[in-house]
Amino acid sequence: MIASRHSLRRTVALALPLSLALPLAACGSSGSGGSTSSNPAATADGTSSGSTAKPSGEITVYNAQHETLGKEWIDGFTKATGVKVNVRNGSDTEMANQIVAEGKASPADVFLTENSPSMTIVENKGLFAKVDANTLADVPQQYRPSTGMWTGIAARSTVFAYDKNKLKAGQLPASIMDLAKPEWKGRWGASPSGADFQAIVSAMLQLKGKDATLTWLKAMKTNAKPFKGNSTVMKAVNSGQIDGGVIYHYYYFGDQAKTGENSKNVSLDYFGKKDPGAFVSVSGGGVLKSSKNPTAAQAFLNYVVSKQGQEVLQNGSSYEYPVGSQVPANSKLKPLAQLDAPDVDPAKLNSPEVVTLMQDAGLL
Repeated sequence: MIASRHSLRRTVALALPLSLALPLAACGSSGSGGSTSSNPAATADGTSSGSTAKPSGEITVYNAQHETLGKEWIDGFTKATGVKVNVRNGSDTEMANQIVAEGKASPADVFLTENSPSMTIVENKGLFAKVDANTLADVPQQYRPSTGMWTGIAARSTVFAYDKNKLKAGQLPASIMDLAKPEWKGRWGASPSGADFQAIVSAMLQLKGKDATLTWLKAMKTNAKPFKGNSTVMKAVNSGQIDGGVIYHYYYFGDQAKTGENSKNVSLDYFGKKDPGAFVSVSGGGVLKSSKNPTAAQAFLNYVVSKQGQEVLQNGSSYEYPVGSQVPANSKLKPLAQLDAPDVDPAKLNSPEVVTLMQDAGLL
C-alpha cells in the first residue's frame, strides 16, 4: 500500500550490526557464472549487447523503491534471464548510508531509490560503476545525471494537493515560493523529515540558491504544519485540517485507484512554468563498483529501463512515471511533457546541505 510503504518494509538487515551484515555478501553477489570484468549489460531477453556474455548466477539488490514495484522488476528479470535476485528493502537514506558504511565490502550489486539525492550520496563516495552505454541510451538526458554513474528508472511530480471545497483556481499559490507569504500561515503542510520533501528542497536549492532556500524554510517553520509522510499530508487536506500540502502526485492516484476515501475532497495543482514546485524527482538505479557479478547487475539495470521494465510503471499500481524506452505514462497521469518542469541535474542535488539548512530553520 502506497500510504504505508516505509512502515511495511522489512528492514531486518538494517537492524543488524554491520559486523553481522557483511558476511551475507557471499549469499548475494558471488553467484556462479558472474564475471568480475566490466562486460556490457545483457538486454531484457537475456542476450548481451556488444558481448557474447549472458547474465547468470545471482545478485543482491538494495531496494529503496516501493517493495511491490521492486518485486515486479525482480520477478520479471529473473523470469527473463534465470538470474536469482536477493533483495533488501529499506528507505532511501538508510540504504545509502548503509552502502557508504559497508564501502567496498558491501554485498549490494545494485541500488534502487525513490529519490535521487541518496544516489548522489553513494556516487560522491566513488562507489558506483559507470552505467553501460546501452542502458543510458534508453533514458533521456533530463532523467539521468550528467555524470552517467547511475540512471533514472522512474519519476514523480511535485504537486500542491488542495481541498477543492475550500480553494478555487485563483486562490492557489502561483509558485511554491508563495507558500512563504503571511497569508499561508497555518494553511498548508508537508512532511519535512521525509526524503521526498527533502528532494524537493534540494531542487529549490539548486534553482534558487542557499539564501533564498533558507529564507523559504524559515517561513515554512512559521507557516506550515508538519506531518509524517506524504499520505498523512493528503489525509489532512482531505479532512479539512489544512487547505493544501506539498506532496508527490502518485499518492493521490494510488488512493483514487482504491477507495478514494483519503482523497475524495482533494485536487492536484501542477505549478508548471519551470517553478521549483514543478520539480520532477527522478528515482535512481546504479551498479556498485564492488559488485561481484557486474554482468548480471548491469543486465538488471538494463531490464528496469527497458520497454518491458518500464511497462510495469505504465500498467502497474505505483502510478509513477516511466522514463525509459519511450514508454508513455499511465493514461490517468498528466504527461511528463506537459509538466513544464525546471531543468535540474540530479547529480547535483545535495541532501546533506538540505538537512543542514532545514536544521538551521528549525524544521529538523
